[in-house]
Amino acid sequence: MSKSPYPPGAHLNPPEDCRRMRRIIAEDPDWCLAIVPFLSNLCLQSIVRNFEEKPIYEELTPSQKDFVQERLSPSLPLRVTANLISDGVYWKRCCKQRWDLCDVSHYSHSWKRMFFERHLENIIELFIPDVTDPKTVVAMVPLCKNYVKRLDISQLLPPIKEPQKEEDEYGSELASDNDYDGPSMDHFDFSILLDKLTSLQELYVVYRVKQCGMNFEWKMFEMTDRDCESFAKALKSCKTLKLLRLQESRIEDKKCRLLVKHLLDHPSLRELDFSHNLIGDRGARAIGKLLTRSKLEILNMCDNDIRGPGAKAIAHALSKNSTLLSLNLRLNRVRDEGGQAVCKALQNNNTLLHLHLGGNEVTEHTAIALSKVLVQNNTLRSINLSCNRLGVDGGKALEEAMSDNTSVTECDVRLTDADEQSISFINQVVWTNQFRTQETSSRE
Repeated sequence: MSKSPYPPGAHLNPPEDCRRMRRIIAEDPDWCLAIVPFLSNLCLQSIVRNFEEKPIYEELTPSQKDFVQERLSPSLPLRVTANLISDGVYWKRCCKQRWDLCDVSHYSHSWKRMFFERHLENIIELFIPDVTDPKTVVAMVPLCKNYVKRLDISQLLPPIKEPQKEEDEYGSELASDNDYDGPSMDHFDFSILLDKLTSLQELYVVYRVKQCGMNFEWKMFEMTDRDCESFAKALKSCKTLKLLRLQESRIEDKKCRLLVKHLLDHPSLRELDFSHNLIGDRGARAIGKLLTRSKLEILNMCDNDIRGPGAKAIAHALSKNSTLLSLNLRLNRVRDEGGQAVCKALQNNNTLLHLHLGGNEVTEHTAIALSKVLVQNNTLRSINLSCNRLGVDGGKALEEAMSDNTSVTECDVRLTDADEQSISFINQVVWTNQFRTQETSSRE
């Protein structure tokens, strides 16, 4: 019978003693054979514990920085970590702790950029005029301005609606016409922020309230005149902006013209998206002017109220434009007056690659005008005429024009009442052009 190495009567904790007697503990990734920790590890642990009071990071080696990032608390104040901790494990832990869905590929694989963009978006989306202190937004600027390249604002809250007070019989007569007791702003004022974000390139904004429930009012889903004025000035001050997307905000002609006025001669704007608004012909004329005084490459005016005169104004600018690559006028009412004008403009334009005129009530007259363009224009790559009334004659005109075309790799003529034989021929030409383009690309 073997003797126990422990003195008789000793009360032992079996699981703990078993671990002590094992030389290798494979199931413990942090297990180390060394009984006494290294002094360097003790120092790094001390740095982690006292990081808020005395942050030490730049002096560390890369491996030591990784050690610290893996152990720092994600709840440390941003004033301590923002401009000190580099992109890496720490910011990944911060994102994972705060949000369930974290697709870093949308942020150029930068966890730090993801954190600060989503953090700033959250502050703006929960900003309540005359309740939230604007200083809370401004205070974030020095911490995030180097990392925020895109803002996607999916809601903007209006002021809290105060209950109306009953006025006495003479109250309205005694009140001064110049007195205004309403809120100082209707939504978040972007003018306090955009000029300070020196790395901002993309801005997506929707004036709406998500999950409003039974409190629904149309005012919650529109940009007011005061909003438009402040937003327009803010856009002009943001010199690095390349993409502006302002959708579903009930923007009509007056607001469109004001926004365009402040976007004229913008040094960096390349893409403009005013889709799903209420812009009509007067607004479209302003857009036409913008095309002559900007370097826009992509213009999306889908689902507005643009008719013939407005489309003619855009077409006139298009005939003189040399930068626009994509024009989307889908779901407007340009009809043949506007459709033919756009096609005529393409006879003098050699830069446009993509044209979308779907759902515009155009007929065979526009199709015939476009067929004349396809004979001489070798620039167009994508054409969409779906959901129009092109008819048999319009389909045949496009069929004849496409027979000699080698550049168009996408032509959508679904739901146009065109003959099936014409549609089949057009599709066959498109597939041939696609194959030829792929072969050319593979050789290069």
